[in-house]
Amino acid sequence: MRRPSSLQGRLSLFVGLGVALLWIAAAALTAEVVNRRMAAVFDSALQEAAQRILPLAAVDIFDRGDDGSTRRIAPLRPHDELLTYVVRDGGGRVLMTSHNADPADFPPFRAIGFQQTAKHRLYYDAALRGSLTIAAAEPLSYRADAAQKVWFQLAVPLLILVPLSLVGIWFAVHRTVRPLALFGEALATRGAGDLTPIPAEGLPDEIVPVAAAVNGLLGRLRRTLGAERSFTANAAHELRTPLAAALARLQRLAAETRDETARRKVGEVEVVLKRLARLSEKLMQLARAEGGRLRTEAPSDMRPILHMVIDDFQRSDGLERIEATLPDRPVPSDIDPDAFAILARNLIENALRHGSAATPVQVALTPAGLLRITNAGPVVPAQILAQLTAAFERGGAVAPGSGLGLSIVKAIAEGVGGSLSLSSPVPGGEDGFEASFALPATRSRHGTDTSSLSISGSGGPK
Repeated sequence: MRRPSSLQGRLSLFVGLGVALLWIAAAALTAEVVNRRMAAVFDSALQEAAQRILPLAAVDIFDRGDDGSTRRIAPLRPHDELLTYVVRDGGGRVLMTSHNADPADFPPFRAIGFQQTAKHRLYYDAALRGSLTIAAAEPLSYRADAAQKVWFQLAVPLLILVPLSLVGIWFAVHRTVRPLALFGEALATRGAGDLTPIPAEGLPDEIVPVAAAVNGLLGRLRRTLGAERSFTANAAHELRTPLAAALARLQRLAAETRDETARRKVGEVEVVLKRLARLSEKLMQLARAEGGRLRTEAPSDMRPILHMVIDDFQRSDGLERIEATLPDRPVPSDIDPDAFAILARNLIENALRHGSAATPVQVALTPAGLLRITNAGPVVPAQILAQLTAAFERGGAVAPGSGLGLSIVKAIAEGVGGSLSLSSPVPGGEDGFEASFALPATRSRHGTDTSSLSISGSGGPK
């Protein structure tokens, strides 16, 4: 038998078994004590009966005289004779018996006291200097039957009380460990960005230090991660102004100089600065994604946000490679609109950068809240797909990029309670990539989702 793995199961099992064994041991001890007391009472009654019958028998025998016959005492009315006796003279001749006594069941007199045969418990006594003896017998089966009745009367309450005790113990243990189970559930269901203290009300005194240590650890992690994210965001933000100024100066220098060699070198520096500007922008987005607060109190329609992101791509890059399919009715979700815009932008940018230029990128949002982004391209091996969500992982791609796009998407997906997975080729196809993201279900005011959350994703290299 495998012991339970839960604390509740172990406590219920061990305490229940302990109580049951104590009940059984107490019942067995009680039965043994009662049996000994009963045996003592039966022996006393047997002795008392023999000592009372012997004087009466002596008087009766001497009054009637010894004619050599055995007198059998007739009963006043029919009954089961549990106590039988035999009166003998000094030579062992039977003078008197009870009406149902069999002299063969009575061994010869040896001494005053108790004897026991295979069937009877006997008491012997003598009078008139041993010239008259009596042997009183009681069937052992009678005593065994009485003992069995005692055992039965003790066992029946046990059969009722032990199961009731086990149920009561389980219920008591369940109520006792319930706060601990709630604490564990609260800890297990926390999102990656939620490091707030976990309520520890109602916990047993032995667990309070553990809860305090866990909350202390969460606080230290929150401060450490907050400092790291703040540094990343502030550093990226502070880089934007000098980078923009440097780009402006380079562009002015390129416009003023007529030296082709200088123009070429300025162009190379400009490319590097633009790449650094994009990297700082991605770092700010990553800090935003990892910083929590990715869901709002009230749901918003995601269609205008996605439409704005697509229009921004088409206006800024002059691209006509995006084919959008949006539903006619609203698609509400309580995901933060900025977070959704960042997620959609990175997935579309990833598809445009690494997909085939001859095939448009398909962007579709279903009424159920499923965002699908598909692009053509070569198949990415499974071992590379598993690594693409790591920061600065490019999977061997030759197209320019920071290696942070899918890391940002993954951080947002985990922040809203979901996950991101990559697959290639597209479902039902032979090549290409598809990223699909199911919007998180709107939470109720109590903080629980009104429906299930399902997030899956796939895409090309970042």
